[in-house]
Order: sequence, then structure tokens, then C-alpha cells
Amino acid sequence: MTLPYESHDLAVAVADLLAHPDDPRLPIRQPWWQQSLALGVPGIALLHVELAAARLRPWQRAHDWLAAATSGPVTTGADSHPFHGAPALAHVLACAAAHQPGTYARALDDLDRAIAADARRRVAAAHARIDDGELPALAEFDAIRGLAGIGAYLLRRAPDSEALAMVLGYLVRLTQPLRAGSEVLPGWWTSSGPSGRADSRFPGGHGNNGTAHGIAGPLALLALAALHGIVVDGQTAAIATICTWLGRWCHDSTAGPLWPYWITRPQLRADRAEVHRVQRPSWCYGTAGLARAQQLAALALNDHVRRATAEGTLVRALADPCQLAATSDPSLCHGHAGLAHIAHRMAADALPDTAGTLGVLVPRLLGALDPDGAGPRRAAAALVAASPGLLEGAAGVALAALSCSSAGAHTSSWDACLLTAPNAHPLT
Repeated sequence: MTLPYESHDLAVAVADLLAHPDDPRLPIRQPWWQQSLALGVPGIALLHVELAAARLRPWQRAHDWLAAATSGPVTTGADSHPFHGAPALAHVLACAAAHQPGTYARALDDLDRAIAADARRRVAAAHARIDDGELPALAEFDAIRGLAGIGAYLLRRAPDSEALAMVLGYLVRLTQPLRAGSEVLPGWWTSSGPSGRADSRFPGGHGNNGTAHGIAGPLALLALAALHGIVVDGQTAAIATICTWLGRWCHDSTAGPLWPYWITRPQLRADRAEVHRVQRPSWCYGTAGLARAQQLAALALNDHVRRATAEGTLVRALADPCQLAATSDPSLCHGHAGLAHIAHRMAADALPDTAGTLGVLVPRLLGALDPDGAGPRRAAAALVAASPGLLEGAAGVALAALSCSSAGAHTSSWDACLLTAPNAHPLT
């Protein structure tokens, strides 16, 4: 099934329902609303920025939402992260400035200084932790709360900066093993559960493979930086190390390669982990995010075999009824919109035959956003009623629908925060 209308019509319909930041139906009094890229104002502002850039809706709406995002104090430093506070707001302002050069310059300069200072602080703390032989927290390095996500912003705004070089150097060191008692663990092994908190189900911690919270996020950043000519000592070897790890835990199924979301200590000792074909192939943890990260790595390493494998992996996952059946929501994070978006991004960088196959699959994935054919307005109303935000809500679905359409701004890097942005265009 495909949408019986243009996918950008759905994006416009969502934006029209979210036209005003002071709409009383929105959670305007919630403390996270103003600064949360994942759930609140910045994510919705991002949708309006991209629609304005595509000349589908007025810039004034984007400016109104950005004004709402900057109407109060902005969280910086240790209490901020790529999806909350200064980095989250800066990402959206940078997208607006890319489409309207010269706008928001003073605000971006102030935010850039704060983010660079925070990056240096975080890197220094991470090196001290490694020097002490301690295991990291997920929030130290991941894409959502950690240095992979902060590095994605720096790559976009300050590619030649000392701060980005420090982040990349830290990620290189993160791939080096750490000794925990009598065992040698990957440098990104964490003592917590996947939630980032202590978990009795993970008594020996775990190694997280995901793009949102695991090692695939650093892999994507290291690869994207290399593709933009930003390389520090050991970076190529670090990319290869992560690819080797993912190769070690790859399970070849009849539906193509699959990866466990994470590896436990008993699985590491046994060198074996079960993988279930019914897991969803999402951006955050699943095959789609891992395939994109490995495609970028292959391009950075000029590895034609790995590139073909990564691209073929996504094709097979998206043709597998079991994996598609496990995808039960429309979201960008772990739903149909995310799959369509990644397929679209990977197709742009793929070998010709695979690009054509992915191009056919994208409309089918978008069709799942309105399975009953209710039309853009009704589909948008259902999405907004469920959640208005970026990662799991209507704004993210709309952005994916827009970027997959012919109306989208094809040089846009709105998804740099997801580490899925196109490698062919400078992230400036």
C-alpha cells in the first residue's frame, strides 16, 4: 500500500495542526516542553523550518516556534545534551540559518561557545574515567545524551574546531579495550542496563549495539567526519574496530543479517547471542540504524563489499514480513517513518541497483503512515493527538514524510541529530 496523496501533504497537515506554540491543547506548562528536541518545542520548530525552506508554509511560523523555544533560560553544561537544552536548540537554529543565511547569528555564536566548552569538559571527564579504568555510562558517548550527539553538532557547525577533534579523539580511545578484573571488555561496555540505570537483569553490564544509545552512534559520527575530511589519529582503525565487533555479533538469517540490540556478559563469555527475527528493524536499535551506520563506515573506508552488504541488509529487512510486522507504530525513532527516512537516505548513497530497490520500498513504508487511507488531515490529526514531538510523535513523522517527497529540501541536514544525514553534502 502507498499513500493515495503526496507525502508532503501529510507533513503540511501536521504542521497546520501545530501552527501556534501557544495552542492551549499543547503541554505548554510542562518543564520539558520548551527545550526538548525529542518531545517538545524544538522538534516542532524543526518541522516548520523545513516546510518554510521547501516553500510550503511561511517562515513566520518557524520564527514563532523558535521564539517560543528561546523565550526562557536555556539549559547549558552538564544538564544539557543533544536532545535537551543548548545543543537541541542550537541544532534547530542552525537548520534555520542554513536556509536563511545570517539569521540567528548572535544566538548561535553564544550557543556554539557553550556547546564547545561543554564538549571539552565532557571529553576531559571521559579521559579521566578511562585513566582510572572505569567503565563508561551510556550517556557519556551515545547519540541521544552523549558525545556522539554533541560531535554531530560540532561536525556541522565547527568542523575544523579543537572541540570536534577532541570528541573524535575520545571516540577513538573509546574503541580500545578496558580490563575489568580478569576480563577484557570493549571500551564502550557499560556497567548499567540499557536504560542507563543499574539493572539486576544485567549483572555484568552490557555492550549496546544501537544507534541511539550504543556504539553504532559513534561509528556513524566517526564515518561522517572522515567523509568530510575530518580525521584524527586512529580514526580509521576505530571505525574498523567497531565494524569488526558488529561483524562478530551479526546473525545470518533467512531474512538477512540481524544483530542483537545488546550483548550481556554471559553472552560475551560464551561468544554467542540469540537474535530473534521478530525484532523491529528501527533507527534507534534495529537493523535500519545499523545498516546506515555501516554504509557510512564502508564509504569512509572505501570498502565496496561492506557497502554492498550494508545496503543489501536494509533491502532484505524491509522485505521481511516478520520484521515489518514487529514495526507497529509510525514514529521516526522506531516506526515506519524512521524506516522510510533511512531507506531514502541510504538510497541516495547506494549502488545503483540497490538505490532503485530502496526507492520502490520507500512509498510502501510511507503508506503505513495512513493505513486506512483516511487522508492527510485525518491521519495528521491522529498523529498529533498521540504525540506532537520529534522522536516518537507527529513532527518526526512529518519530517520523514517531507524529506522523502519531491518537495523536500534535498540538501537539508535536519537529521544530523540522528546521524543519518547525507554524506554527499557539507553539514554547514
